[in-house]
Amino acid sequence: MKILAVSDRVESELYNSFDKENFPGIDLILSCGDLPPEYLSFLADRFGVPLYYVLGNHDIRFDSKPAYGCTDIHGRLIQFRGINILGLEGSRWYNGGTHQYTESQMRKIIRRLRKEIWWKKGVDIIISHAPPRHIHDEEDQCHKGFRAYQRLIDHYSPRYFIHGHIHSNFTDPSERITIVKGTKVINVYGHFIFEFENEQIDR
Repeated sequence: MKILAVSDRVESELYNSFDKENFPGIDLILSCGDLPPEYLSFLADRFGVPLYYVLGNHDIRFDSKPAYGCTDIHGRLIQFRGINILGLEGSRWYNGGTHQYTESQMRKIIRRLRKEIWWKKGVDIIISHAPPRHIHDEEDQCHKGFRAYQRLIDHYSPRYFIHGHIHSNFTDPSERITIVKGTKVINVYGHFIFEFENEQIDR
């Protein structure tokens, strides 16, 4: 399964100069936040595949202008073609704005999901706006990651943990990826395409 992940920056090649032939075989789109609802609606329409998203700390327009054809999965564990995907929005609390959470608030959200994760036999992909603490994050309060996400990786060993929020320029795709106990943690700032092999999932 080929997955397009997007976050934080509207990319011309996916919008103004979009040509679907440059992105063959996309089966699913995942958005990690801080993108206009119009952009997400455009991607869902042009690719004709499901688009699941979480909101970032700068996403303030979705209530008044929804991303049509897209699904917000914050605090939810959804299934797509046998893959379990968990969504967690927002950033660390830093000024009281929208979609900001303290560590204890994020732990509470995750705690509510434990029964469902158990019932659905694990999680394969986690999408979030912020990264885990000490993995791709920064030291200012806004851009620190969540320690609760480290625990998610420790307890559930998802194959992928994708996030945005940290604006970085990459000269090689491998610079986006850190492997933590078998989980590929990926900064998908801008956009990133990856393959998920789900033939071996047995639920």
